[in-house]
Amino acid sequence: MNFELFIVKRIIRSHPGKKSGANALVNVSVIAISLSLAVMILSVAILTGFKKEIKDKLTGFGSHIQISSLSANNSWEAGPISLDQPFLEQLKKNKEVSGIYPFATKPGIVQSGKVLEGIILKGVEAGYDWGFFKKNLSAGRIPDPNNPDSLEILISKSLARLLKVESGMKLTTYFIQDPPRMRPFKVCGIYETGLEEYDKVFVYCNLSQIREINDWKSGEISGFEIRLVNPAKMEEVAETIRESIDRLNIDSSNLLQIKTLKDLAPGFFDFLSLTDTNVWVILTLMILIAGFNMISGLLIIILDRTKMIGTLKALGTNNQSMSRIFLYQAGYIIGKGLLLGNLIGLALAVIQDHFKVISLNPQSYFVDSVPIHINPLHLILLNAGTLVLTLIMMLIPSRILTRISPGKTIKFD
Repeated sequence: MNFELFIVKRIIRSHPGKKSGANALVNVSVIAISLSLAVMILSVAILTGFKKEIKDKLTGFGSHIQISSLSANNSWEAGPISLDQPFLEQLKKNKEVSGIYPFATKPGIVQSGKVLEGIILKGVEAGYDWGFFKKNLSAGRIPDPNNPDSLEILISKSLARLLKVESGMKLTTYFIQDPPRMRPFKVCGIYETGLEEYDKVFVYCNLSQIREINDWKSGEISGFEIRLVNPAKMEEVAETIRESIDRLNIDSSNLLQIKTLKDLAPGFFDFLSLTDTNVWVILTLMILIAGFNMISGLLIIILDRTKMIGTLKALGTNNQSMSRIFLYQAGYIIGKGLLLGNLIGLALAVIQDHFKVISLNPQSYFVDSVPIHINPLHLILLNAGTLVLTLIMMLIPSRILTRISPGKTIKFD
C-alpha cells in the first residue's frame, strides 16, 4: 500500500480544517483554479474560433494558394495565362489538393442612379465550389454555372445597400480600357460575409464574360485557385508547386507566381498574430492567479495539520514522504478545480456557439457574434499545463515541511 496516498485519503475523508477555516480557503483555491481554467478555455476557444472564421472567409474569396501571371504583381488587371498548364496533372495527383479552380478578374465601375462604385469583377467556370457563398447567401441565388452567356452577377449586401439595388435588378457596369466597355449585368443573388473589405468590391460572374470584355481566347484565364484539404500545409504545398513549375520548361512570356493566403491578405494575418499575444498574457495571468491561490491554500493546510506533521515525523516519516503527502493533497484540490473549470468553460462555450449570446459589430470584428471553436488538443494541453505548473509552484510551500520540528509541533495547539 502507498503510505502517502493512504494518509491523503484519510485526510480527505476526515474533512480537515472544519473548525479552523482551512476548508474555506481550500474551497477558494478550487474556485480560483476552476475560474482561471474556464477563462483560459474561453480565451483559446474564442481566439481559435476567430482565426478560423477569418481564414474561412479569406479562403472563400481567394482560396489557400493562387497561381497567376508574374506580370500581374498586385494588380487585379492581370495578363492572361493558358488554361492548359503542364504542372496541372501532377497537382491533381497531390492528396493535399481538394480543388483547382480557374478564375479571371477585371476592375470595373458600377452605376446605379447617381451612385458610382469601384468593383472587382471575378469570373469563375462551371464546377466552381460555391459552398462558401451559398452559406452566406442572403437573397436570390448564385449565377447559373451552366450558361456561359449569362449576364447574371452575385453582389454583396453592403454593395447592394450602397447602390440601392435588389435581387433581379439590372446593374450597369463600365470597364475602363481601349475601347471602353459596358455591360448591363443582372443581379441574381446577394451575399453577406461580414468581411467588409472584400464584400464591398467583389462581384461574381461567369468567366466567359471577362474573356469577352478582354477579348481573350477561350483557353485564357487570370489564374488558378488551389484549395487544400489541410490549410496548415499551405506553405508546404506552395513550395511543392514552385518546385514543379521550376522543373518544367515554361515559356518566359508565361512566367507564373505562386501566392499563399498569407501573401494575398497580409494585413489580416498581422492582425491575427497580435491576438496571439493577448491570449498568452491572459493564460500567464490565469496560471499565476491559480498558482498563488494554491500556494496560500497549501500553506494554510500545512499550518492546520502541524500536529499531524509532528506526529508523523516522530514516527519516522522523512521530509520527502511528507512533501509527497501534501503534493498529493494539492493534486486532489487542483483536480477538483480542473473538473469544475472544464464544466464551466465548456458550458459557456457551447451556449455561445449555439445561441450567439454575445454579438459583435461585423464592421469592426469581421464577425457578427463571438466565434467559438473548441479543439480537443487545446483542452488537453490547457489541463495538463495548468496541472503541471501549479504542482511545480507547490514545491515552494512544501519546503516549509523540512523546517517543522517534531518536538515542538506535537505540543502545538
